[in-house]
Amino acid sequence: MADALRLLDEPELRGPDLLLAFEGWNDAGEAATSALRFLTDALGATPLAEIDSEEFFDFTVTRPEVKLGEDGVRSIDWPRFEFSHASGPERDLILGIGAEPHTRWRAFCECVADVTKRFGVRRVILLGSFLADVLYSRPVGVTGFASDPGQLERLGITPTRYEGPTGIIGVLGDRFRRDQLEVLSCWAGLPHYIDSSPNPRGALALVQHMAPYLGVRVDERPLCEAAGEFEERISALVAADPTLSEYVKQLKRRDFAQ
Repeated sequence: MADALRLLDEPELRGPDLLLAFEGWNDAGEAATSALRFLTDALGATPLAEIDSEEFFDFTVTRPEVKLGEDGVRSIDWPRFEFSHASGPERDLILGIGAEPHTRWRAFCECVADVTKRFGVRRVILLGSFLADVLYSRPVGVTGFASDPGQLERLGITPTRYEGPTGIIGVLGDRFRRDQLEVLSCWAGLPHYIDSSPNPRGALALVQHMAPYLGVRVDERPLCEAAGEFEERISALVAADPTLSEYVKQLKRRDFAQ
């Protein structure tokens, strides 16, 4: 499995935090991956490493893509899980993003754990998003778990008591906990009746909860504007659909009764 992890750079990092998000089951409305991509761009992160997809992906599910270069020559772009790194005010950051692997999850976790050991990672932040019975017009709620439960209260994150099927985030969270790393897992709850991706409102909620924890400042205005435009589109969609509008009214009555 060592060959599956390829280092692209070997910088000296200052006790870095590791942030991870995965496309697929863990990423309703693409909120988690959108949040991490926003942070990656906002912080000017540069390539660090990648996990080769050959051992972990079913290419009939997540297919490679054909790309045309400027010279018109075709090439194959294979799926991969990519790590980048950025400087923070007190500690550096490693950001990992890609599709959830389809197979050999324990071996995949070993590759990610190798990154934490090589670069001296102390804290791991796992981002996810899920579909829930929530009002689209209310602030997006963020739930999660942490190795330090008091951290949830400080960040305004509602503790979750979820039990049931899990994704790679749950498996990695357990692995990091056993490795005695500080773990924080944050999930944005999005309305299940809105079939629209990406959902910038969910991404914004995750960024706003994570930035203080990471001690970084980013210009959230582009994401705020995208979230506002998204809400306007969804409001128009709900207003134009009598069945959906009635369902939203029922949710509002339920919330009011509580």
